Amino acid sequence: MHDYLVRLFLLATILMLASCAQGPESGVDLANFDHAVGAGDDFYRYVNGTWLKKTKIPGDKSTYGSFGILADESEKNLRSIIEEAAGKSENPPGSEEQKVGDFYLSFMDTVRIQELGSGPLKPELDLIAAMQSRADVLERMAHLQERGTELPFSFFVNQDLKKSDQYIGYISQSGIGLPDRDYYFKEEEKFRKFREKYVTHVEKMFALAGQADAKAKAERIMEIEAEMAQSHWTRVENRDREKTYNKYEVKKLRELTPAFDWPRFFASAQIENMAAVIVRQPSYFKQFNTIFRLISVDDWKTYLTWKLLDQYASFLSDDFVEADFDMYRRTLSGVEEMRPRWKRAVSTVNRSLGEVVGKIYVTKHFKPAAKTRMVELVENLTKACRKEIEELEWMSEATKTEALAKLAKFNAKIGYPDKWKDYSGLVVKPDDLLGNIIRSSQVEYRRALDKLGKPIDRSEWLMTPQRVNAYYNPPMNEIVFPAAILQPPFFNMAADDAVNYGAIGAVIGHEISHGFDDQGSRSDGDGNLRNWWTEADREEFKARTQRMVEQFDEFTPVDSMHINGRLTLGENIGDLGGLTIAFKAYEMSLAEKPAAVIDGFTGRQRFFLGWAQVWRRLYRDDELRRRVLTDPHSPSEYRVNGILANMPEFYAAFDVAAEDAMRRPEDVRVKIW
Repeated sequence: MHDYLVRLFLLATILMLASCAQGPESGVDLANFDHAVGAGDDFYRYVNGTWLKKTKIPGDKSTYGSFGILADESEKNLRSIIEEAAGKSENPPGSEEQKVGDFYLSFMDTVRIQELGSGPLKPELDLIAAMQSRADVLERMAHLQERGTELPFSFFVNQDLKKSDQYIGYISQSGIGLPDRDYYFKEEEKFRKFREKYVTHVEKMFALAGQADAKAKAERIMEIEAEMAQSHWTRVENRDREKTYNKYEVKKLRELTPAFDWPRFFASAQIENMAAVIVRQPSYFKQFNTIFRLISVDDWKTYLTWKLLDQYASFLSDDFVEADFDMYRRTLSGVEEMRPRWKRAVSTVNRSLGEVVGKIYVTKHFKPAAKTRMVELVENLTKACRKEIEELEWMSEATKTEALAKLAKFNAKIGYPDKWKDYSGLVVKPDDLLGNIIRSSQVEYRRALDKLGKPIDRSEWLMTPQRVNAYYNPPMNEIVFPAAILQPPFFNMAADDAVNYGAIGAVIGHEISHGFDDQGSRSDGDGNLRNWWTEADREEFKARTQRMVEQFDEFTPVDSMHINGRLTLGENIGDLGGLTIAFKAYEMSLAEKPAAVIDGFTGRQRFFLGWAQVWRRLYRDDELRRRVLTDPHSPSEYRVNGILANMPEFYAAFDVAAEDAMRRPEDVRVKIW
């Protein structure tokens, strides 16, 4: 018996030592690889090829990949939180639990929603129908603005891009129902069919709402929206922060639009304490002036009725919901199935009470150790960025000094807000879904207006903790990483450093690089639009970014549609700069010690594998067409192959030869940061 216990002890000791010897896991999912593809020919498929072949996009989605998988997990966790609140029979009236629970119950009360049909919209529709003059049209637009209904223009409050210590109002072009101005004018057969389907859809919605002359009204909507779209600035033009910064005194806006009384509109929309406004597209508003003056009051009734129906269709009875899905998800994005009702309910509660459920989400699903490790990574990435800037050969010392001063002022927010939003003003009823939606819009509208004339709230987050994403906010000069993205494959606490630097490290670097992309580089460390470049350095920067534009212009993700290298430039710079900075940070973390070989891959190889597996993603063709026209991000394949083809560090790690497809000649590679 004694010998048996000794042997058992020795065996346990050996197993423990073997486990310790193994060290951290690689963090690389080897099952997704396609070894029939060469790493130097198509790294994206080399890392993700088997996954791409075996995976099918779920019927209720337009894309599916690493982001979507994590979003699904976040959604399930939110469902548990929300349904727990909804299942309590005696939540205190006005409490956060009552609001979350009753909002969810109001969405899930299908019997009542079906009985009501479009009835909940009748008071609003009657107000529109009662309009008699253009003054009435203006008043009704102000009324709908407060309720979140789309108008020919949008109004929002943000920091003044040239006085970042102040809030100011912005007005921007809007008013069209198709995804982009190009959908109204492209002559390809696919886009003609989109337009035909859109007119049919508008007609159906008018008919469902009991509107007379539905077909004629639908055709008129297409005419009005096409006229607006004709004057819309392109998405490339709208990225330009200098061109879209046009400050007007409110009392002088009549010089831009004599037919539209802006002071009266702002007063009717309860917008006070605002002496000036930023007009993002002045030429559009000049044309809007003509449109407002020439379109009849009856046509404005038609237009505003359509916008109201379109805004709230997904919260009405099944016939409206199905028609809305058929147009915007099935037709424009190729989605096969509507999302289950519980998912739509969770999304709705999440949009309206995001930080209430977020508060619970982080207590249950976010580990403090993850935040501690992220703080270290951000510090390491910042050090690497500082060193990268200092070593740039193409930049003068004067510009480097300014760039380093901006980097020193970066602020990082990780996980969740220090101060949560207040929802005490929101009234939620279990039997009034549309009312809950409208009241939520009004609360958020008032929250925005209340900023005017007050100090900047630097604690505010623009995403909830449960969002699988990250962002850079230029006027705040801050990088923000919500809790939900801080998990595998982006961030793996059990994994070796290499894959984490290649994944979440590169994401951190990406957001830092946004402060120095073609638009972010126009702002200083205080978030103000200011040229801190020497003329020669700016010209060299433009030349380097132009090469990146030309590279991405060549890619054709679907049909003969090319990526718009100018539209995606900021994100592409973010990817290349972020990956470059992250690689340097990883190298610095090794302190000249060799990295372990894990799963047959060196540390440098695992770094790039970490980046590639983050971007595995499938798209439906119609969704890909939409994104090529509208999305400032390149499709995932090109975020891997298009970026790595510029990095000699990648070539060295995988012995990429001159004849391999991804190897570019040195004189056409891009190096910015």
